[in-house]
Amino acid sequence: MSLPSPTLHDRSEEDGRAYHVTEKNRTGFRRSIRLYRLFRVEQTDPDLFYRNLAEDAVQQVADHCELTGRTVVDIGGGNGWFSSAFRARGSNSYLFEPDLTELRGRGRPLAAAVVADGYWLPVRDAAADVVFSSNVLEHVSDPMGLIEEMVRVARVGGLVYLSFTNWYSPWGGHEMSPWHYLGPRFAERRYVRRNQKLPKNRPGVTLFTLHIGPLLRQLRARPDLEIVAARPRYYPNWCRFLLRLPLLREFFTWNLMVIVRRVR
Repeated sequence: MSLPSPTLHDRSEEDGRAYHVTEKNRTGFRRSIRLYRLFRVEQTDPDLFYRNLAEDAVQQVADHCELTGRTVVDIGGGNGWFSSAFRARGSNSYLFEPDLTELRGRGRPLAAAVVADGYWLPVRDAAADVVFSSNVLEHVSDPMGLIEEMVRVARVGGLVYLSFTNWYSPWGGHEMSPWHYLGPRFAERRYVRRNQKLPKNRPGVTLFTLHIGPLLRQLRARPDLEIVAARPRYYPNWCRFLLRLPLLREFFTWNLMVIVRRVR
């Protein structure tokens, strides 16, 4: 499948919302405080939360490449906030989401959105300038297999953006946190007892243990990739030193962001 420019009207233009991050607040402590406040309204105002989270993530990509006119493949982007944010920057963004319910989460699906498995993207080799995945890796059983597919569709010189919540972070168990520290099965059983239903993120089914150290080592060992940025996603830039602390990084990073460039 080739990727022509989307021609349907984009919802980001319909609702008049602007995606804008200033130089002053995009990397420092003020940004982290703003994101923390947004996390507090994720359940009560998800549109506000995801719109701003998407804007922030797209800015992280924009720090490393020009986005205007570029082709972006958004994998597992739910109902399209990230793709909308990329399009607001002038990119041609294509959303590939395996869950039709998620895809329709805001009503009419986004233009150029496709129901597809991230392991088997209907996209030709080297078709994209940016391949993007936000908080997807911890939800797949074979994260390196997904990364392999992302690298396949990235052109040489293109970027691959990855972020995930590592298992030992305070939010590693998602809605079961912090009881995941006592083991995934214990956390799930406790959740069911208290809520009388299964969690959305089930250990071994839709949520998997993923760790920072092994993933970084696997990425660094690949001769076709170069890491251009790696740091805790929601923290100020200077907190990237945490990734040099082998044990502490697993507990204090919260969410890892890695941007790699395909070099061959």
